[in-house]
Amino acid sequence: MRNLLDRFRGAGGTSGSSGAGTFRADFTASLVVFLVAVPLCVGVAVASGVPAELGLITGIVGGLVTGFLPGSSLQVSGPAAGLTVLVYEAVEQYGVAALGVLVLISGLLQLAMGALGLGRWFRAISVAVVQGMLAGIGLVLIAGQLYALADTKAPSTGLDKIFSIPGLIGDVAGSADALKAVAVGVGTIVVLVLWPRFRQGAKVLPAPLAAVALATAATAIFDLPIARVEVKGLLDAVQPPGGSEFQALAEVGVIGTVLAFTLIASAESLFSAAAVDRLHDGPRTDYNKELMAQGAGNTVCGLLGALPMTAVIVRSAANVQAGAKTKASRVLHGVWLLVFAVLFPSALGIIPVATLAGVLVYSGWKLIPTKDLVPLWKTHRGEAIILIVTASAIVITNMFEGVIIGLLMAVAKTAWETSHVHVEVSGREDEGVDGASSGSGDKPLYVRVRGNATFLRLPKLLDELEGLPHEREVELDLTGLRHVDHACEMALATWTERHNAVVKRDTALEERIPA
Repeated sequence: MRNLLDRFRGAGGTSGSSGAGTFRADFTASLVVFLVAVPLCVGVAVASGVPAELGLITGIVGGLVTGFLPGSSLQVSGPAAGLTVLVYEAVEQYGVAALGVLVLISGLLQLAMGALGLGRWFRAISVAVVQGMLAGIGLVLIAGQLYALADTKAPSTGLDKIFSIPGLIGDVAGSADALKAVAVGVGTIVVLVLWPRFRQGAKVLPAPLAAVALATAATAIFDLPIARVEVKGLLDAVQPPGGSEFQALAEVGVIGTVLAFTLIASAESLFSAAAVDRLHDGPRTDYNKELMAQGAGNTVCGLLGALPMTAVIVRSAANVQAGAKTKASRVLHGVWLLVFAVLFPSALGIIPVATLAGVLVYSGWKLIPTKDLVPLWKTHRGEAIILIVTASAIVITNMFEGVIIGLLMAVAKTAWETSHVHVEVSGREDEGVDGASSGSGDKPLYVRVRGNATFLRLPKLLDELEGLPHEREVELDLTGLRHVDHACEMALATWTERHNAVVKRDTALEERIPA
């Protein structure tokens, strides 16, 4: 045990901490994270359309595998609400059996990217795209879980979920059982919002667990006729992928889903690592190692047929706030999940589905950057537009296409902003007040172009050049350009040549005509 503690301390502890004190802090923090993780693991699994135990398996792997590996010292991994929508769509289209293959290949891709040193490049992804991605996920998650609140099956697409809400309200109003389920779900959300205000209670019991416990107790006491979580044994839920599932990789849609898993899981994990680093004074995250740790975890989850994992900011923040010192806390939280899943699986069967839907509605709302949007609109309107468009595209199309649209918009915005170009004209003082040439007006205009001349700014450049006096030749200077692409260079040279040729022709004609 002493060697194990030393190993943990070297990987993520704070210098000067005693071994016993550090382990005591990690032990306590691991219990807090475990209590936060249980309802989230189960809720994400149910919302993803897979057995509840698969969420626990991913949480266990996040603790025992990813938690033990180097990378980030204090962030905790497990199934995340951010991937719920994408997993649900994949399960609906390809089946639960194919999920293991998708997660396995995503994990292997993460391992390869980490080994190639690509982890740090995920920090270059536009924050607006990431926020838009999370907001879009949150909107679709909320829309879908509104149906689970009423024990009703949700429509398949994001738009259908939103447009069918008026009909859902009518159905709920006409059903006493649906109203009871909604009351349980709404009560869960109320507890989640109000519980942190009772600081003494929040220190003893995390809000998610308190909300689920109270709602479950109320459902049992009043014997409410609402749906409960369906329970299987932990081993029965494990579904390793077979050869037939690997054949699905030949489909184009499967490849797109794998890439979406990889991109979103990696980006969310590494952005979470950056956020967690700001919460503590311990060692900073090694992004490449953390990406490989996430890849190893997802590879194991894929082999077990479980859900994909990411680093989860809710559990990670709880881990730091509970006083964790090393990665021992996250490993121990995986141990407690394993013990719970093996010894008390029947405890899941008493949890109402509407309660977990309430937890996820609250989680979906937290994904939407409501506080940041207005300030962002005032200071960086282009970034705000990217955020809104990304979120809207995810709701209208799907996760992968929405993120791609957001990334393309971010690239286009960057290209537009970096292609600023300025035109400076010397020699206009030779013109008279009425625009006619004065004595020295036959001298060429000196036109200097500065900045970055790309095809995006070509219309503006040509408009400014066309506004120059037509009776004056132009001497064009491009030495002030930091960059000029081929399209701009050819267009500017052609315009200058044609303009000067016309000026010379008109001058020659004027000289031939007698005064």
